[in-house]
Amino acid sequence: MVNSISINEFLQKAEKLPVLDVRAPKEYAEGHMPTALSFPIFDDAQRARVGTAYKQQGHDPAVLIGLDLFGPRMAGFVQEAGKLSKNKELLVHCWRGGMRSGAMAWLLDFAGFKVHLLQGGYKAYRNRMHEEFEKPRKLIILGGLTGSGKTDLLPHLQQLRQQTIDLEGLANHKGSAFGSIGMDPQPSTEHFENLLGMQLLHLDEKLPLWLEDESINIGRVHMPKPLFDQMQQAPTVVLQVPHRLRVQKLAQEYCHTSEAILATAILKIKKRLGGLATKEALSAISDGDMEKMVEIALTYYDKAYAYELARKQRVLPLELPGLNPEENAALVVAFAKQHNLL
Repeated sequence: MVNSISINEFLQKAEKLPVLDVRAPKEYAEGHMPTALSFPIFDDAQRARVGTAYKQQGHDPAVLIGLDLFGPRMAGFVQEAGKLSKNKELLVHCWRGGMRSGAMAWLLDFAGFKVHLLQGGYKAYRNRMHEEFEKPRKLIILGGLTGSGKTDLLPHLQQLRQQTIDLEGLANHKGSAFGSIGMDPQPSTEHFENLLGMQLLHLDEKLPLWLEDESINIGRVHMPKPLFDQMQQAPTVVLQVPHRLRVQKLAQEYCHTSEAILATAILKIKKRLGGLATKEALSAISDGDMEKMVEIALTYYDKAYAYELARKQRVLPLELPGLNPEENAALVVAFAKQHNLL
């Protein structure tokens, strides 16, 4: 039996049932539902062939080509689906909820599966994610100069029953020229939005949400503008940590990184550092003097963050004695309550 369902019902069922994304591998790689499995009805070349036929010859010839490609693989699709769903119930979607998902749903229904088909396809899912970005939220932004330990606080805030999302964790980037060091490859902006939207979907909109202060770009990933605009308007708790501790923290993080990677990061900000400072930073890397390299880089990053901070509407500085994330999380929560943010 094929059951056509809305995106909200689809997402509810996706928490328990397998999701088959029958779009082409290239479409899936660009962005997909986080729990979806790639189950392409056509590979990339086949999809292009059917699409070209549709544009040049029309609907009927394209359908016949699609059936020629689909037919020999039907038994394989049924066998693979059986491995993925022992109880023979699953969810299926394509791009718009059209021919591809319809064909797969028909086949699996014929083979005895209970199939739930997404109305509007992946496009409906993307619209649903954008609805999450546009919802008004009570945000609290966690700010501070580079090396203040903002990201380290997030799991400890969660332990204190605060809602948080690690934007840099979702983006696989720490937001600076050094931000990709030690991180997995970044997702596309589309997939980052999917990951972020799903986390927002599961939060309580009535409770505050802590987000780390970010630029609209986190590496090559772009923040959704409606959410970013809300972040700019939200109160920002700025962690103020002694400079020497920030330098030590960052030097420790980069001391095991290869010289070539660090040199590449410095050269990315060469124009902003200036020729002399860049030369000194590269020399410090060569000498293994990580603290000096960090000191030089921070001259740029501290100025850049101060400029961005001046554009905020409400800035609340909080002096912290050290970089103990558990202690600092407790201090941050107490500070937020003191200022009626919680």
